[in-house]
Amino acid sequence: MTALKKYLKLESNGLWRDAPEAQRREVLVSFGEATLVLSDPRSEDALSHWSLPAVERLNPGEMPALFAPGADADETLEIDDPVMIAALDTVRGALAAARPHPGRLRNSVLIGSTSLVLALALFWMPGKLVEQTALVVPPATRTEIGLMALDDLRRVTGAPCAGDLGQRALDALSERLFGSPKPLILVLRDGQSPALHLPGQIVLVNRALLEDHDGPEVLAGYALSEMARNAEEDPLLPLLRHAGLTATFRLLTTGVLSPDAVAGYAEVILRQTREPLDAGLLLPRFEAAGVPSTPYAFALDPSGESVLPLIEADPFRSGAPRPVMADGDWVSLQAICSE
Repeated sequence: MTALKKYLKLESNGLWRDAPEAQRREVLVSFGEATLVLSDPRSEDALSHWSLPAVERLNPGEMPALFAPGADADETLEIDDPVMIAALDTVRGALAAARPHPGRLRNSVLIGSTSLVLALALFWMPGKLVEQTALVVPPATRTEIGLMALDDLRRVTGAPCAGDLGQRALDALSERLFGSPKPLILVLRDGQSPALHLPGQIVLVNRALLEDHDGPEVLAGYALSEMARNAEEDPLLPLLRHAGLTATFRLLTTGVLSPDAVAGYAEVILRQTREPLDAGLLLPRFEAAGVPSTPYAFALDPSGESVLPLIEADPFRSGAPRPVMADGDWVSLQAICSE
């Protein structure tokens, strides 16, 4: 069931009683294939399994939410995490809708589902919704969303350069820097930013990085820097903030984001002000990739004053241990926008 699959990695804390007179006990609450699993947060041993179709909320509209594994059950579970509460309500509603409900009962389910959507839209914090949605979006969907953002970016920067030999050289560089799976690196014809990145591990570099430098080290440095930024802040977060609450909720519940929700994101990403990355974050990536950091540092600041750590702690001050790119590939790459 789609609704359940989206929450299989969701966890929260809760307070569980195994009997009415028992003391409350802290547990870790998570979804199983068809059950709600209550586990010891220290040992991770499962303490109880509740059948999801039988789970009932005992105090609708009140907080913390109180659940039971059935109408006559002795166990109870208190949860105050709005994300988990909304997920439980969504899954229970989907399970109820999947069963036959003739007449008035079917109408009650429809009204309840509509009320849930309205309640989430009105009361669930937008930031929490965006964060939770980003956590559950699978890689393939991230790539689809990244390509939608790239399509919107074409309005401003034009289509990426598409020379066959140059793109093959870029793909080889990406594998040289990052191994497999590798990000997709594309060259933009226009735009002020030397490099950007989009969801789905899509790195965009300005053609000036190819035309204004004698070798591929600067280009490699910017690619490494963008993937470091990608690791520091999920690029899906600002895109979903731009898309808005309704589109984000639809993505969370259906797995689909409309291209209309991405419209105008190009201007947002091109106007953004980005803080310089700390050298301590970048240097291990340069070392692991076998790329000197000094050329990238002087591309950032020709005076070298603001990037001294990248210069003085360059792991390969005397040159890369192996070429960043073959000479023939570099020549092909420099011509990617003229093919």
